[in-house]
Amino acid sequence: MVSGLIVGLAFGLGALGAVVLGKLADVYSLQFIMLLCSCLPLIGLTSWLLPSDKKTIE
Repeated sequence: MVSGLIVGLAFGLGALGAVVLGKLADVYSLQFIMLLCSCLPLIGLTSWLLPSDKKTIE
């Protein structure tokens, strides 16, 4: 039951994202939106900078 909720949420947010990106592509340009989307993985790469949750023994 929860997995269905997660899948539904993923599809719903994907659809909303497509609408928003489509509107932005109309306002600006498709090239700009493609460049913007290609930079999104950089946000994920910043997770390497987060501190570790492992406890160190001193």
